[in-house]
Amino acid sequence: MTTQRTLPLTHALLALAVVAVWGSNFAVIKIALGHLPPLLFATLRFAFAVFPAIFFIKRPPVPWRHLAAYGALIGAGQFGILYVAINGHIAAGLASLVVQTQVFFTIILSILIERENVRPFQWVALLLAATGIGVIALHTDGDTDALGIVLVLIAAMSWAAGNLVAKRSGKVNMLAYVVWASPFSVLPLLAVSLMFEGPHAIVEGLRQADATTWAAVLWQSIGNTLFGYVAWGWLLARHPAAIVVPSALLVPVFGMGTTALVLAEPLPAWKLIAAALVISGLALNILWPVLRRTES
Repeated sequence: MTTQRTLPLTHALLALAVVAVWGSNFAVIKIALGHLPPLLFATLRFAFAVFPAIFFIKRPPVPWRHLAAYGALIGAGQFGILYVAINGHIAAGLASLVVQTQVFFTIILSILIERENVRPFQWVALLLAATGIGVIALHTDGDTDALGIVLVLIAAMSWAAGNLVAKRSGKVNMLAYVVWASPFSVLPLLAVSLMFEGPHAIVEGLRQADATTWAAVLWQSIGNTLFGYVAWGWLLARHPAAIVVPSALLVPVFGMGTTALVLAEPLPAWKLIAAALVISGLALNILWPVLRRTES
């Protein structure tokens, strides 16, 4: 019996499409923030993920508290804070890179909460990624400041906490899980938008929103959330995770590439070095176990 080591071409192209959507998403976020306040934008993103999908997708068999926790952590915790950061505190391309530290926050939270053991290669991977973040911190400029880095790290930590909530929910349909958790994203996001951005900014943002802005919102809701989770889940259901998951290493590559092309964000040597360090850490964490199994 042979062990599958690669995806069929059509499935590989689908995985590439997913990571391209997820990566280019950061340029889309920056474009929409030209008209919409960040917390309102995040509210709309999850509102369109809920309606009308919730009327056609059955609620997954998980406790309501899991849906509520996941929705709050991913909605307000991850994307609400991420949008605030990209709105003037960090370059969108760098945000696509820094937020991938969620992998390492997931490991750290697993140690603290799940009492999981960390293997030596994971410490090396964490050190590589932390060095990359350090390079970014030493090169803050007009597009990126220390607050932006901290905010994206908090967003990554919230994503990691959401990962643990989803893990405790067991094997479920992730599309249904995301759709039914999204109301718990909309409500806190709308509340903090009203509190910190105010009704006037909300009305003004909606008034100024043009076709490009609404297309960006739909890209977030339908492309990034619904298409991304459906396609990714479909691939994971048909192939070993070790074959599918390494494709996600390309997300920051697409993120930094599209923001450079679409937003003309510069790519100086220090950014490329930071990206190489962070992606090397991610690659080591994902690929080392695969290589060890292949050798054995």
